[in-house]
Amino acid sequence: MNLTITGHHLEITPAIHDYVTSKMERIKRHAENVIDIGVILTVEKLKHSVEANVHLSGKDIFVQAEDTDMYAAIDSLADKLDRQIVKHKEKNNHSLHHNGGGVKHQNLADE
Repeated sequence: MNLTITGHHLEITPAIHDYVTSKMERIKRHAENVIDIGVILTVEKLKHSVEANVHLSGKDIFVQAEDTDMYAAIDSLADKLDRQIVKHKEKNNHSLHHNGGGVKHQNLADE
C-alpha cells in the first residue's frame, strides 16, 4: 500500500504524518486489496479539511472531512473511509454469494 500525504497551505510535520499513517493502517484491516491512498490536508483560515482518495482493485473511493481542528478532521475522515470500505466489501461479498447460490447454477449431473 502506497500512502501519499500532501499539504496545501500547511507543512506536514512528523506528528501529523505519523497520525495520518496510524489512521490509514485501520483501513488495511477491512480491505486487503488497497493499492494506494492519497491524502490532501488543507488549511483555509479557520477551516481544516482533509481529503482521501483510496484506490482499491476495481473501485476508487473519495472521502472528505472538515473541522476546526486538523486532528478531528483526520479522525472524521478515517471513520467515513472505514464505513465506505466496509460497505463496498459487503456489497461485493453479497453479489458473490447471490450469483452462485441459485438452483439453476447447481450441477444436476451428480444425481
